[in-house]
Amino acid sequence: MSISFSDAVVWITGASSGIGEAVALELARDKRIRLVLSARRVDELRRVASQTGLAELNVLVLPMDMSDTDSLPGCVDIVYQRFGRIDYVFQNAGISQRSTVADTDFSVYERIMAINFFGVVALTKAVLPIMLAQGHGYFVVTSSVAGKLGTKQRSGYCASKHALHGFFDSLRAETYAEGLRVTLVCPGYIHTSISTNALDASGQKHDRMDENQEKGMSAREFAKQLLRAVRQEKEEVYIGGKETYGIYLKRFLPGLLSRIVRNRQGT
Repeated sequence: MSISFSDAVVWITGASSGIGEAVALELARDKRIRLVLSARRVDELRRVASQTGLAELNVLVLPMDMSDTDSLPGCVDIVYQRFGRIDYVFQNAGISQRSTVADTDFSVYERIMAINFFGVVALTKAVLPIMLAQGHGYFVVTSSVAGKLGTKQRSGYCASKHALHGFFDSLRAETYAEGLRVTLVCPGYIHTSISTNALDASGQKHDRMDENQEKGMSAREFAKQLLRAVRQEKEEVYIGGKETYGIYLKRFLPGLLSRIVRNRQGT
């Protein structure tokens, strides 16, 4: 089965840059689509909206802070009042980390979980009644290769992404018969600013592009592969380079992966 996004209402979080922006621009090739673009930076959202080339009535720029969970039901109301339904939610908002467990302030873990997990859960919970009433809906959730295995200096990030798998696997099982679908996508190294924006041990901006990120797959190519997987209703998909092989090592040769991870140098 292959689904179509034509005429759909698609809400994209983290839409101001990186994966979210690339998904928005790829989807906007169909001029009948309705897009909701959310992130904190309204100027960047407006830039992306302009680049989509969609009619003004077909794009809603909706600034949103995923860590402000109390505000999310109100955002859902705005989208529903504008379009009358919500067909897809692409959950891309998130923040990474570059610090060891021993050095990391506890507040950094709280912030990572607030954005990467609790914000995603809160938005999902707020959208869910609409999708159940419709009898259809689709959550596309950006996890990570780090959502399937642990690596150095990513303890909070890995924990938050692992948590997404537990939550959305459960949600999929509970709502499949009601017409809802879930795709969890695990990117490898994608050329975005995620490492630059990562938090250090004290919660400050890492402010450096990792070498692996610099050489990673383009966000545009990632978006194309992701949308292909969603059209095929894949439940889980791994997109990237050789780093995605780590997921299979974790499953079949966990001892070997453990040695590779602990012997690896740098960030």
